[in-house]
Amino acid sequence: MIFARLSLFFKFTLFAWLVGLGNFSAAADLGVISYGQLPREAKITIELIKQGGPFPYEKDGSVFGNYEKQLPKRQRGYYREYTVKTPYARNRGAKRIVTGGQSPSYRYYYTDDHYRSFREVIN
Repeated sequence: MIFARLSLFFKFTLFAWLVGLGNFSAAADLGVISYGQLPREAKITIELIKQGGPFPYEKDGSVFGNYEKQLPKRQRGYYREYTVKTPYARNRGAKRIVTGGQSPSYRYYYTDDHYRSFREVIN
């Protein structure tokens, strides 16, 4: 009896995966934002990334672990994070640009809520 229930469970899981119900990752809901819609400070951060720095914060360029699983799953080291200056903030603030991949063909992701959500930057 227990094997029959396990078999049914695995069949349902396989079916859900095949029809796309098994993707419960928030990364599937990744939005987009055009470069022109970014705040001025985010554009400056992207230009600094393209130039290779110098960056205003010590943590800029460090590996982003994607622990929140908001971005597509990749191997460790694929993502790097950079601070977007927030006017009048006393700390680094909540805005970041996260890059994915290798220079010069980075993918850029923008968050303004400290990793709770991301939008991919498009031209």
